[in-house]
Amino acid sequence: MTTAKGIQKICVAHGDGIGPEIMDATLHILKAAGVPLEFVPIEMGEKVYLSGNPAGVSKDAWAEITKNKIVLKAPMTTPQGGGYKSINVTLRKTLGLYCNLRPCRTFAPYVSGKASKMDMVIVRENEEDLYAGIEHRQTWDSFQCLKLVSRSGAERIIRYAFEYAKANGRKKVTCMSKDNIMKLTDGLFHKMFEEMGAEYPDIAQDHMIIDIGSAKIAASPERFDVIVTGNLYGDIISDIAAEVSGSVGLAGSANLGHEYAVFEAIHGSAPDISGQGIANPSGLLNSALMMLQHMGLGTYADSIERAWAATIEAGIHTADIYRDGASVQKVSTLDFAKAVVAHFGKSPQGLKLMFAGCTTALPMDLKKKVASSATFGSGKRDLVGTDVFLYEPKLTANELGAKLKASTESVGVGYKLQFLSNRGMVVWPDGFEGTRCIDNWRCRFLNNDTAKVLSGADTVRLLGVVQSAGFDIIKTENLYNFDGVAGYSKGQGEG
Repeated sequence: MTTAKGIQKICVAHGDGIGPEIMDATLHILKAAGVPLEFVPIEMGEKVYLSGNPAGVSKDAWAEITKNKIVLKAPMTTPQGGGYKSINVTLRKTLGLYCNLRPCRTFAPYVSGKASKMDMVIVRENEEDLYAGIEHRQTWDSFQCLKLVSRSGAERIIRYAFEYAKANGRKKVTCMSKDNIMKLTDGLFHKMFEEMGAEYPDIAQDHMIIDIGSAKIAASPERFDVIVTGNLYGDIISDIAAEVSGSVGLAGSANLGHEYAVFEAIHGSAPDISGQGIANPSGLLNSALMMLQHMGLGTYADSIERAWAATIEAGIHTADIYRDGASVQKVSTLDFAKAVVAHFGKSPQGLKLMFAGCTTALPMDLKKKVASSATFGSGKRDLVGTDVFLYEPKLTANELGAKLKASTESVGVGYKLQFLSNRGMVVWPDGFEGTRCIDNWRCRFLNNDTAKVLSGADTVRLLGVVQSAGFDIIKTENLYNFDGVAGYSKGQGEG
């Protein structure tokens, strides 16, 4: 929201733990720099949770966010127990913040780190994957978490990664997934990366399996430029990269959507050191600089970053990065902010700058381009079978398979029992007797009459037969072919 004087309003959440201290220090710097912003305080966090609001965000806060669109947020504490949900996840999903952007760079030799050269940006999908938070306890022994990946979600985050690389002079984009195991979900992400990458021939592209990719980030981070990946993987590798850089206290991040944006440090509320005035405000400050760039105030981001980097080079450090013999002065949270202000007009001699010469916003003007490119797909979708999940703690695989086969074939429901699997491994009809089984069984039924087109009514009839035979149904998943291609995975060990 912009006032009549051209001053833009943003929402400011002071947070919990060390949050108020680092926010005060960050705002001290922004105000001293004369940024044309009005800071509107909003209430969210532990205090709001404990007042009886399970979302941790007050109604007044939602109203201000709706008006002003931009939030600068300090770390929040989520109370343990009581079914509280993370504010971060709530904000990301409610506001459509599909992109988490995390620059990761080293500050050697001024800040001790495990890598002397690193300058990468991690572009993390922010709404889907396992972080959809859809979990169930199904039996006494088994729990499940659903991994959701959509074509439209993969398209927009991958396009953002390429557009970010193009707008910021980056040379390569690396996709990380685990599509050698999760061939449909992660396979879709990798496929979309290859399809969309063809639109950016001037940018180098490669793909890595996430486990070796994580190891390479730790061992040789200088090989990466821009990385695009899913929600869980992105969360993990962002912290690996931050640790390699020398301190999670220096790293900022942006959560970006088509209409809203939230900027925050990547670290937590650190209640063990709150109130001591020793926390490093750099992570939140670097997040604020990303916010300025996003808002088209890149010249302010450039000048503040120069002063901040000059302060780091001068050896004026908070306790987390202070080193005897290397640092010059150990300062408090607020004194560090004052030192940055004292260095206004100065530039670093060695540290690489992120916002140097930057006057334009991050490429969030992709709203129309990304929205119009995301496709939901269409074509022929045929029901060809059903996976029925059963709770059965007593029968063996052979006993269950024989009983279930006899119960369903005698009725003629149009389905044939194809196999039983347990934890994904086929255990009937030709399973290995030594395979450990739990009390949750997947029973795959496929169309027994290729001349017949199955419908939902056939599935309901099948379930009625299974239920009447005394089996305890946990859940079902329909199996579809999409334009003749199976939209479901084979069982592990299936022929």
